Amino acid sequence: MNIRPYISGYVDGEGCFSVSIRPRPKNNLGWEVIASFAVAQNKDRIQVLKLMKNYFGYGSLRRNITDNTMKYEVRSIKILTEKIIPHFKKYPLQSGRQKDVEIFSKICEKIKNQEHLTRKGLIKITKLRSRMSFVGNRIYTEKVILQSIK
Repeated sequence: MNIRPYISGYVDGEGCFSVSIRPRPKNNLGWEVIASFAVAQNKDRIQVLKLMKNYFGYGSLRRNITDNTMKYEVRSIKILTEKIIPHFKKYPLQSGRQKDVEIFSKICEKIKNQEHLTRKGLIKITKLRSRMSFVGNRIYTEKVILQSIK
């Protein structure tokens, strides 16, 4: 069985590509940027998360207490840019979520190139992030972040 398309299909339904921007007073601009790829699943289906961890060769599995699920997550920019993103470029998602992968890819490249540490780079990343799908309310909106660094 070719698991590559299976992984893409599974992530299309259960995965998440996210970029968090949160205060970090010790950083030069006062903000930190964290890119994350995650897939959550009920505990009884952890074998799929283990399959992904094994396939990508990296990541962590942890229990999410709030909704009693298990989560596979990758935050390493090196792994995101060298393994995760190339997979989804070769085996794209079939839903509108693929747009998030493309934006996520641009943001990860900017982080890899240390652009998030500059005012101009953080502004670009913040604007890109606002184009990604998001469920819920952001505490640190584009407006809040941009006002604080201008």
